[in-house]
Amino acid sequence: MFTMSAFDRYLHTILTEGAAEAQRRGSATVEAHHLLLAVAAQEGTAPQRVLASAGLDHQAVQAALDREFEHSLSAAGVSPASFGLSLPATALKRSPGMGATARLALDRGFASVSRKKDLRPAHMLLGILRAEVGTVPRALALAGVDRDDLMTRVHAVAADGDRG
Repeated sequence: MFTMSAFDRYLHTILTEGAAEAQRRGSATVEAHHLLLAVAAQEGTAPQRVLASAGLDHQAVQAALDREFEHSLSAAGVSPASFGLSLPATALKRSPGMGATARLALDRGFASVSRKKDLRPAHMLLGILRAEVGTVPRALALAGVDRDDLMTRVHAVAADGDRG
């Protein structure tokens, strides 16, 4: 019988919760920002504690992502208020697929170690934070978060071997 490791259980939770975040928001794909929301929602885990210590609880991450969305629209000359843009009234019926930014975040996180057994939940967050471009780095910048400092702190937690 196959026994899931602590990391495998964490990964499953993040992917499942990330898909739920995407579905609630009407997204056809799970992207890195959905995974970040899922990480921030996992109370008591090492990655969640690091995010919270930087002022990024689930609500703050959502607020930062909302600001990034509004900022991106305004850069294109679109005001969300003018068009009454909001979350969809109903969530998607089908499960969203894995998007490119989520796949890249997973790849970056997994590349942080040479052996699968060395993976920790913090590696998942590192993979998300290491994106140089995209929604997550823009949202963190607009929120005034020092991404390099945050990555340093997450890396330290991963190196300490904190499993949760």
